[in-house]
Amino acid sequence: MAPPQGPRAPLEFGGPLGAAALLLLLPATMFHLLLAARSGPARLFQALVLTALLVGLGVSAGLPLGALPEMLLPLAFVATLTAFIFSLFLYMKAQVAPVSALAPGGNSGNPIYDFFLGRELNPRICFFDFKYFCELRPGLIGWVLINLALLVKEAELRGSPSLAMWLVNGFQLLYVGDALWHEEAVLTTMDITHDGFGFMLAFGDIAWVPFTYSLQAQFLLRHPQPLGLPMASAICLINAIGYYIFRGANSQKNTFRKNPSDPKVAGLETISTATGRKLLVSGWWGMVRHPNYLGDLIMALAWSLPCGVSHLLPYFYLLYFTALLVHREARDERQCLQKYGLAWQEYCRRVPYRIMPYVY
Repeated sequence: MAPPQGPRAPLEFGGPLGAAALLLLLPATMFHLLLAARSGPARLFQALVLTALLVGLGVSAGLPLGALPEMLLPLAFVATLTAFIFSLFLYMKAQVAPVSALAPGGNSGNPIYDFFLGRELNPRICFFDFKYFCELRPGLIGWVLINLALLVKEAELRGSPSLAMWLVNGFQLLYVGDALWHEEAVLTTMDITHDGFGFMLAFGDIAWVPFTYSLQAQFLLRHPQPLGLPMASAICLINAIGYYIFRGANSQKNTFRKNPSDPKVAGLETISTATGRKLLVSGWWGMVRHPNYLGDLIMALAWSLPCGVSHLLPYFYLLYFTALLVHREARDERQCLQKYGLAWQEYCRRVPYRIMPYVY
C-alpha cells in the first residue's frame, strides 16, 4: 500500500527548465509587437512596458530570472542559428520578389555575398515588414532583459546590486526606451533606406545586439567594481551630455524633415539642393556633420566607465561602435555627395568636422 501523500510542494522553476519557462513569456510580447507594427511610437513603446510587466509577473510566480546569465552562451548560439535560418528564408523569398523590391547592394550575383547583405530591401508578408520589425524591437528589448537578469543575479550573489550595475542598467534602459519611443525615426536610416535585409542585419538584430551590448553588465557580474558617489555623479553627467546631444540632434533633424516651417527649426540656416531638399547648416548640424554620432559615442563611454579601467572588455562596445560609426559616416558621405552634389560640397566646406569637433 502506497504511503499517504502530504500536501503537494509548490512548483519549482530552478535550473535550465525554469529559464526556458521564463522565455515562454516572450511570445506574448512578440504577439503584442506584431499588433503594434502598424501603430504609432507610443504603442510601440508599450512593448517594452509589457515585457517588463510579464517578467515581473514571472518573477513573482517563481521564475528564475537570475538563472538567465548562466545560459547566455547556449542562448546566443540559438539566436545565431535562428538568424541563419531566418536569413535563408529571406534569401529564398527574394528569389521571387520583383526587381523593384530588391536592394541596390545585395544583388551582385554572388549567392554568399547576397545572402550576407540581403537581396530584398524591405521584405514583407502582407502589411508586415520584417526589417522594420527586427530593426529595434527584439534586439533592444532582449538587451535590457539580459541586463536586468544580470542585475538580479548580482543581487542574489552579493545581497544587492552594485552602484555600477545600477548605472549601466539605467543608462542603457534610457537609451532603449528612447529608441523605441522615437522608433519612426528609424525609417530614414541607412539600414532601412539602402541596405538589404540579409544575414548581416538579421544576425545583428537577433543575436549581436542583446549578447554583446550587455557586455558591461556581464563584466560587472563577475568583476564587481567599487564606485563612489563623486565618480558616479561625474559618469552620470557624461551620459547626460551625450544623451542631450544625441536626442537634440535627432529631434532637430526629424522636426525639420517633417515640417521645415516648425518654429523650432524655422530660423535655422540651410543650403538648397538640386533635389529640392535643404541641408541644415546651423544648430546641431552646423557643429559637426553627424552630431548624433557624437552623442552616441559619449554615451558609450559613460556605459563603460562604471566598469573601471582594469580590463578592455567593457570598452569593446565603445571601440566597436566607434569603428561602426566611422564606417557608416564614410558610406553616408559618399551617398550624400552623389545625391546632393555641389550642395553637399558646400555643406562640407561650411561644416568641416565629421563627428568630433576639431578632431575628426
